[in-house]
Amino acid sequence: MTDTRELSDPEFFSRLDGIELRARAVVEGFLHGLHRSPFVGFSVEFASHHEYVPGDDPRHINWKLYARQHRLYVKEFDGDTNLNLYVLLDVSGSMACANKGRSKLAYAATLTAALAHLAIRQHDAAGVTLFADEVLANLPPRATAHQQGEILGLIAGAAPRAVTDAGKAIHQAAELCRKRGLVVVISDGFDDLARLTDALDHLLFLKHEVILFQVLDPWERDLPLEGNVQFRDLETGETLTTLSESVRDGYQAAVREWLNDLDRECRSRGIDRIELTTDDPLDKALLEYFVRRGRMV
Repeated sequence: MTDTRELSDPEFFSRLDGIELRARAVVEGFLHGLHRSPFVGFSVEFASHHEYVPGDDPRHINWKLYARQHRLYVKEFDGDTNLNLYVLLDVSGSMACANKGRSKLAYAATLTAALAHLAIRQHDAAGVTLFADEVLANLPPRATAHQQGEILGLIAGAAPRAVTDAGKAIHQAAELCRKRGLVVVISDGFDDLARLTDALDHLLFLKHEVILFQVLDPWERDLPLEGNVQFRDLETGETLTTLSESVRDGYQAAVREWLNDLDRECRSRGIDRIELTTDDPLDKALLEYFVRRGRMV
Protein backbone atom coordinates (compact mmCIF):
# COMPACT_ATOMS: atom_id res chain seq x y z
CA MET A 1 0.00 0.00 0.00
CA THR A 2 0.97 3.64 -0.25
CA ASP A 3 3.49 4.76 2.36
CA THR A 4 1.57 6.86 4.93
CA ARG A 5 4.45 9.36 5.03
CA GLU A 6 3.47 10.44 1.53
CA LEU A 7 0.08 11.63 2.71
CA SER A 8 1.62 14.93 3.85
CA ASP A 9 3.82 15.24 0.78
CA PRO A 10 2.66 17.98 -1.66
CA GLU A 11 4.39 16.17 -4.51
CA PHE A 12 2.33 13.07 -3.73
CA PHE A 13 -0.93 15.03 -3.92
CA SER A 14 0.24 16.67 -7.12
CA ARG A 15 0.77 13.23 -8.67
CA LEU A 16 -2.58 12.07 -7.30
CA ASP A 17 -4.46 15.05 -8.76
CA GLY A 18 -2.63 14.74 -12.06
CA ILE A 19 -3.53 11.08 -12.50
CA GLU A 20 -7.15 11.70 -11.55
CA LEU A 21 -7.53 14.60 -13.99
CA ARG A 22 -5.91 12.68 -16.84
CA ALA A 23 -8.00 9.58 -16.15
CA ARG A 24 -11.22 11.58 -16.13
CA ALA A 25 -10.26 13.26 -19.40
CA VAL A 26 -9.57 9.85 -20.97
CA VAL A 27 -12.91 8.49 -19.77
CA GLU A 28 -14.83 11.54 -20.97
CA GLY A 29 -13.23 11.28 -24.40
CA PHE A 30 -13.94 7.56 -24.49
CA LEU A 31 -17.60 7.99 -23.54
CA HIS A 32 -18.02 10.82 -26.03
CA GLY A 33 -16.76 8.51 -28.74
CA LEU A 34 -19.17 5.78 -27.68
CA HIS A 35 -22.31 7.93 -27.63
CA ARG A 36 -23.45 6.65 -31.02
CA SER A 37 -22.29 3.08 -30.50
CA PRO A 38 -24.87 0.29 -30.87
CA PHE A 39 -23.19 -1.83 -28.21
CA VAL A 40 -24.24 -2.22 -24.59
CA GLY A 41 -22.71 -3.69 -21.45
CA PHE A 42 -19.15 -3.31 -20.14
CA SER A 43 -19.48 -6.13 -17.65
CA VAL A 44 -22.48 -8.10 -18.85
CA GLU A 45 -24.35 -8.58 -22.11
CA PHE A 46 -27.87 -7.28 -22.70
CA ALA A 47 -30.42 -10.11 -22.64
CA SER A 48 -34.11 -9.15 -22.38
CA HIS A 49 -36.62 -6.92 -20.56
CA HIS A 50 -39.08 -6.99 -17.75
CA GLU A 51 -41.80 -4.51 -16.93
CA TYR A 52 -40.69 -1.73 -14.60
CA VAL A 53 -41.50 -2.14 -10.90
CA PRO A 54 -40.63 0.28 -8.08
CA GLY A 55 -37.05 -0.28 -7.01
CA ASP A 56 -35.70 -0.97 -10.51
CA ASP A 57 -32.83 1.23 -11.61
CA PRO A 58 -34.37 3.93 -13.85
CA ARG A 59 -31.10 4.14 -15.78
CA HIS A 60 -31.95 0.76 -17.32
CA ILE A 61 -35.35 1.82 -18.68
CA ASN A 62 -35.60 1.29 -22.43
CA TRP A 63 -37.06 4.61 -23.56
CA LYS A 64 -37.20 3.59 -27.21
CA LEU A 65 -39.40 0.65 -26.26
CA TYR A 66 -41.53 2.98 -24.14
CA ALA A 67 -42.09 5.22 -27.18
CA ARG A 68 -43.56 2.24 -29.04
CA GLN A 69 -45.38 0.42 -26.23
CA HIS A 70 -46.21 3.32 -23.85
CA ARG A 71 -45.19 1.12 -20.95
CA LEU A 72 -41.97 1.13 -18.96
CA TYR A 73 -39.63 -1.81 -19.48
CA VAL A 74 -36.24 -2.33 -17.83
CA LYS A 75 -33.28 -4.01 -19.53
CA GLU A 76 -32.15 -7.26 -17.99
CA PHE A 77 -28.58 -8.52 -18.19
CA ASP A 78 -26.96 -11.93 -18.27
CA GLY A 79 -25.08 -12.86 -15.13
CA ASP A 80 -26.00 -12.62 -11.49
CA THR A 81 -22.94 -10.76 -10.31
CA ASN A 82 -20.94 -7.77 -11.43
CA LEU A 83 -17.52 -8.03 -12.98
CA ASN A 84 -14.36 -8.31 -10.93
CA LEU A 85 -11.70 -6.24 -12.69
CA TYR A 86 -8.08 -6.97 -11.72
CA VAL A 87 -5.50 -4.57 -13.13
CA LEU A 88 -1.90 -5.80 -12.85
CA LEU A 89 0.37 -2.77 -13.30
CA ASP A 90 4.06 -3.21 -14.10
CA VAL A 91 6.19 -0.75 -12.10
CA SER A 92 9.58 -2.25 -12.96
CA GLY A 93 12.57 -0.08 -13.87
CA SER A 94 12.03 -0.33 -17.63
CA MET A 95 8.66 1.39 -17.22
CA ALA A 96 10.54 4.59 -16.32
CA CYS A 97 11.52 5.03 -19.99
CA ALA A 98 10.42 8.54 -21.02
CA ASN A 99 12.09 9.50 -24.31
CA LYS A 100 8.97 11.37 -25.47
CA GLY A 101 8.50 13.27 -22.22
CA ARG A 102 5.94 10.97 -20.59
CA SER A 103 7.16 7.74 -19.03
CA LYS A 104 5.62 4.39 -19.78
CA LEU A 105 4.70 4.16 -16.11
CA ALA A 106 2.86 7.52 -16.15
CA TYR A 107 0.99 6.45 -19.28
CA ALA A 108 0.18 3.03 -17.81
CA ALA A 109 -0.95 4.60 -14.51
CA THR A 110 -3.42 6.82 -16.37
CA LEU A 111 -4.72 3.80 -18.26
CA THR A 112 -5.10 1.91 -14.97
CA ALA A 113 -7.03 4.77 -13.37
CA ALA A 114 -9.26 5.14 -16.44
CA LEU A 115 -10.13 1.43 -16.53
CA ALA A 116 -10.89 1.43 -12.81
CA HIS A 117 -13.04 4.54 -13.20
CA LEU A 118 -15.00 2.90 -16.03
CA ALA A 119 -15.55 -0.27 -14.02
CA ILE A 120 -16.62 1.47 -10.80
CA ARG A 121 -18.89 3.78 -12.79
CA GLN A 122 -20.61 0.59 -14.02
CA HIS A 123 -20.88 -0.64 -10.39
CA ASP A 124 -18.30 -3.34 -11.05
CA ALA A 125 -15.54 -4.19 -8.59
CA ALA A 126 -12.07 -2.95 -9.50
CA GLY A 127 -8.71 -3.62 -7.89
CA VAL A 128 -5.05 -3.02 -8.68
CA THR A 129 -1.87 -5.01 -8.14
CA LEU A 130 1.57 -3.44 -8.56
CA PHE A 131 4.39 -5.75 -9.62
CA ALA A 132 8.03 -5.76 -10.71
CA ASP A 133 10.18 -8.75 -9.71
CA GLU A 134 7.38 -9.70 -7.31
CA VAL A 135 4.02 -8.38 -6.18
CA LEU A 136 4.69 -5.09 -4.42
CA ALA A 137 1.18 -4.02 -3.43
CA ASN A 138 -2.33 -5.36 -3.85
CA LEU A 139 -5.72 -3.70 -3.54
CA PRO A 140 -8.47 -6.34 -3.94
CA PRO A 141 -11.46 -5.49 -6.17
CA ARG A 142 -14.30 -3.62 -4.53
CA ALA A 143 -17.23 -1.62 -5.84
CA THR A 144 -17.41 0.79 -2.90
CA ALA A 145 -17.61 4.56 -3.14
CA HIS A 146 -14.08 5.00 -1.76
CA GLN A 147 -12.38 2.44 -4.00
CA GLN A 148 -11.49 4.89 -6.76
CA GLY A 149 -9.64 7.08 -4.27
CA GLU A 150 -7.80 4.05 -2.86
CA ILE A 151 -6.73 3.03 -6.35
CA LEU A 152 -5.54 6.53 -7.22
CA GLY A 153 -3.55 6.71 -4.01
CA LEU A 154 -1.89 3.37 -4.67
CA ILE A 155 -0.95 4.38 -8.22
CA ALA A 156 0.30 7.84 -7.26
CA GLY A 157 2.60 6.32 -4.64
CA ALA A 158 4.15 3.90 -7.14
CA ALA A 159 7.77 4.40 -8.19
CA PRO A 160 9.75 2.33 -10.71
CA ARG A 161 11.60 -0.59 -9.13
CA ALA A 162 14.86 -1.64 -10.73
CA VAL A 163 14.44 -5.35 -11.37
CA THR A 164 11.93 -7.09 -13.67
CA ASP A 165 10.59 -10.61 -13.28
CA ALA A 166 7.12 -10.35 -14.78
CA GLY A 167 6.71 -14.10 -15.03
CA LYS A 168 7.29 -14.68 -11.32
CA ALA A 169 5.25 -11.63 -10.28
CA ILE A 170 2.21 -12.48 -12.41
CA HIS A 171 2.21 -16.01 -10.97
CA GLN A 172 2.06 -14.41 -7.52
CA ALA A 173 -0.66 -12.00 -8.63
CA ALA A 174 -2.74 -14.87 -10.02
CA GLU A 175 -3.04 -16.28 -6.50
CA LEU A 176 -4.56 -12.96 -5.41
CA CYS A 177 -7.20 -12.96 -8.18
CA ARG A 178 -9.47 -15.24 -6.21
CA LYS A 179 -12.80 -14.70 -7.95
CA ARG A 180 -13.24 -15.23 -11.66
CA GLY A 181 -13.09 -11.98 -13.59
CA LEU A 182 -11.28 -9.84 -16.11
CA VAL A 183 -7.52 -9.53 -15.60
CA VAL A 184 -5.84 -6.62 -17.38
CA VAL A 185 -2.05 -6.79 -17.45
CA ILE A 186 -0.41 -3.43 -18.26
CA SER A 187 3.28 -3.87 -18.98
CA ASP A 188 5.98 -3.37 -21.57
CA GLY A 189 6.35 -7.16 -21.66
CA PHE A 190 10.12 -7.07 -21.11
CA ASP A 191 10.68 -10.61 -19.89
CA ASP A 192 11.52 -14.03 -21.27
CA LEU A 193 8.62 -14.98 -23.56
CA ALA A 194 8.23 -18.50 -22.16
CA ARG A 195 8.15 -17.24 -18.56
CA LEU A 196 5.67 -14.50 -19.41
CA THR A 197 3.27 -16.77 -21.31
CA ASP A 198 3.50 -19.42 -18.59
CA ALA A 199 2.32 -16.82 -16.07
CA LEU A 200 -0.52 -15.76 -18.39
CA ASP A 201 -1.49 -19.43 -18.66
CA HIS A 202 -1.86 -19.45 -14.86
CA LEU A 203 -4.49 -16.72 -15.13
CA LEU A 204 -6.29 -18.59 -17.91
CA PHE A 205 -6.22 -21.81 -15.86
CA LEU A 206 -8.14 -19.93 -13.16
CA LYS A 207 -10.83 -19.13 -15.80
CA HIS A 208 -10.09 -15.42 -16.01
CA GLU A 209 -10.47 -13.43 -19.19
CA VAL A 210 -7.05 -11.88 -19.85
CA ILE A 211 -6.07 -8.72 -21.73
CA LEU A 212 -2.51 -7.49 -22.22
CA PHE A 213 -2.01 -3.77 -22.78
CA GLN A 214 1.61 -3.59 -23.94
CA VAL A 215 2.96 -0.06 -23.42
CA LEU A 216 6.09 0.93 -25.32
CA ASP A 217 8.09 4.10 -25.85
CA PRO A 218 8.15 5.09 -29.56
CA TRP A 219 11.94 5.42 -29.53
CA GLU A 220 12.56 1.99 -28.04
CA ARG A 221 10.23 0.44 -30.58
CA ASP A 222 11.36 2.25 -33.76
CA LEU A 223 14.81 3.75 -32.98
CA PRO A 224 14.17 6.87 -35.13
CA LEU A 225 17.30 8.73 -33.95
CA GLU A 226 20.30 9.74 -36.03
CA GLY A 227 23.99 9.71 -35.10
CA ASN A 228 25.58 8.34 -31.93
CA VAL A 229 23.09 7.09 -29.37
CA GLN A 230 23.76 6.00 -25.82
CA PHE A 231 21.52 3.22 -24.56
CA ARG A 232 21.13 2.83 -20.80
CA ASP A 233 19.55 -0.19 -19.19
CA LEU A 234 17.11 1.28 -16.66
CA GLU A 235 17.33 -1.82 -14.50
CA THR A 236 21.08 -2.54 -14.46
CA GLY A 237 22.50 0.91 -15.27
CA GLU A 238 24.69 -0.52 -18.02
CA THR A 239 25.31 1.76 -21.02
CA LEU A 240 26.15 1.19 -24.66
CA THR A 241 27.00 3.86 -27.24
CA THR A 242 26.59 3.10 -30.93
CA LEU A 243 25.78 4.70 -34.28
CA SER A 244 22.04 4.42 -34.75
CA GLU A 245 22.19 4.09 -38.54
CA SER A 246 24.45 1.03 -38.25
CA VAL A 247 22.11 -0.89 -35.96
CA ARG A 248 18.64 0.41 -36.88
CA ASP A 249 17.67 -2.26 -39.42
CA GLY A 250 18.77 -5.12 -37.20
CA TYR A 251 17.22 -3.48 -34.14
CA GLN A 252 13.85 -2.95 -35.82
CA ALA A 253 13.86 -6.51 -37.19
CA ALA A 254 14.54 -7.91 -33.72
CA VAL A 255 11.76 -5.80 -32.17
CA ARG A 256 9.30 -6.89 -34.86
CA GLU A 257 10.19 -10.53 -34.32
CA TRP A 258 9.74 -10.18 -30.56
CA LEU A 259 6.36 -8.44 -30.92
CA ASN A 260 5.16 -10.95 -33.53
CA ASP A 261 6.16 -13.86 -31.31
CA LEU A 262 4.34 -12.35 -28.33
CA ASP A 263 1.29 -11.58 -30.45
CA ARG A 264 1.21 -15.16 -31.79
CA GLU A 265 1.43 -16.63 -28.30
CA CYS A 266 -1.37 -14.36 -27.06
CA ARG A 267 -3.66 -15.10 -30.01
CA SER A 268 -3.15 -18.84 -29.60
CA ARG A 269 -4.44 -18.49 -26.04
CA GLY A 270 -7.36 -16.19 -26.82
CA ILE A 271 -5.62 -13.28 -25.06
CA ASP A 272 -6.13 -9.83 -26.59
CA ARG A 273 -2.82 -7.97 -26.87
CA ILE A 274 -3.24 -4.23 -27.36
CA GLU A 275 -0.01 -2.48 -28.33
CA LEU A 276 0.24 1.17 -27.30
CA THR A 277 2.99 3.76 -27.40
CA THR A 278 3.16 6.67 -25.01
CA ASP A 279 2.22 9.14 -27.78
CA ASP A 280 -1.05 7.31 -28.56
CA PRO A 281 -4.21 9.10 -27.30
CA LEU A 282 -5.59 6.81 -24.62
CA ASP A 283 -9.26 7.61 -25.19
CA LYS A 284 -9.01 6.64 -28.85
CA ALA A 285 -7.15 3.48 -27.95
CA LEU A 286 -9.86 2.48 -25.47
CA LEU A 287 -12.61 3.33 -27.93
CA GLU A 288 -11.06 1.23 -30.68
CA TYR A 289 -10.55 -1.70 -28.35
CA PHE A 290 -13.93 -1.82 -26.62
CA VAL A 291 -15.93 -1.21 -29.78
CA ARG A 292 -14.00 -4.04 -31.43
CA ARG A 293 -14.97 -6.30 -28.53
CA GLY A 294 -18.60 -5.29 -28.84
CA ARG A 295 -18.75 -3.74 -25.39
CA MET A 296 -19.44 -0.31 -24.01
CA VAL A 297 -20.08 1.41 -20.73
